[in-house]
Amino acid sequence: MKISLKKIIGTLSIFGVLAVIPLSMAADLPDISSVKLVVPYPAGGNADSLARVFADEMGKEMKKSFVVENKGGAAGAIGAQQVARSKADGATLLLAPAGVMTITPFLRQVNYNPFTDFEPIAKLSESIGIVAVRKDFPGSTLQDLVEYDRQNPGKITYGSAGQGTLTHLQALILAKKLGIGALHIPYKGSIEALNDLLGGRIDYQYDSVTLSNVVNGNLKALAIPDSLKLPELKNVPTFSQQGIDLKTSSWFGVFAPADTPQSLIEEYEKAAQKVMSKPGMSERLLQFGQIPAYLGTKDFISQSNDDILLYENIIKENNIGLN
Repeated sequence: MKISLKKIIGTLSIFGVLAVIPLSMAADLPDISSVKLVVPYPAGGNADSLARVFADEMGKEMKKSFVVENKGGAAGAIGAQQVARSKADGATLLLAPAGVMTITPFLRQVNYNPFTDFEPIAKLSESIGIVAVRKDFPGSTLQDLVEYDRQNPGKITYGSAGQGTLTHLQALILAKKLGIGALHIPYKGSIEALNDLLGGRIDYQYDSVTLSNVVNGNLKALAIPDSLKLPELKNVPTFSQQGIDLKTSSWFGVFAPADTPQSLIEEYEKAAQKVMSKPGMSERLLQFGQIPAYLGTKDFISQSNDDILLYENIIKENNIGLN
């Protein structure tokens, strides 16, 4: 592989997806009859939802069976490790959210190195980052949040899916960009934080999980990404319209074990591109707060490198730990 995570220096953790290619596409490659898609989180979350859509469509595209296997634990490290130790024959791949790769290795002891143990295939999607506030919040823009902080110093609170999670670090970056002294309230998951936001016990949350409640009016959005095009949110200003560029994204990508044949990586890359560009894919992903955001191997590695450095610096500069 001309461009590989092996050439990046560092230690990271990633999601895994298992995949297989048809004989018509792989005359000189291993004959794989089934593909196991390893998701390093329990069933029911965003990663699992994406994996099931992706597995279904990849099976149709490549004429093979793709089976999702949930292997949760240790912030994704257990499932990622399973894939890293799998045979590099194309039967085992890794579908990873950004946090597993860019955050977990800096906060936990992991028994593998995603830079040397994985080959990237493609970025599939991004979560929709929305800054949502409680329904009775006195404002409708990020500047209103800044003004509220000025009038109520030290009182603004925001919730996340937990200490050191991507939702925590992205909200931290936003607070620093805005210059507000928001207090972080970590939860055991995004849904718990959302419930307290709905109950008015915290002020805001930066998380795709808030989307449906923003649309139905239970919460207010102060900012949405430029890529989100919903009639119900046409009056909500985007980040760029408010002069904010966070340079962050919450992506999901597909990886294979190290030393998987390059010809097989390329076949998966081509199939993934077709799958993510299919009609109706945007609507399917929007149901769980994501949008298609395909990148091929070369561009995906470039973005991964940038995100790795970004979050490593954030973690170090803010002395973020798990406690």
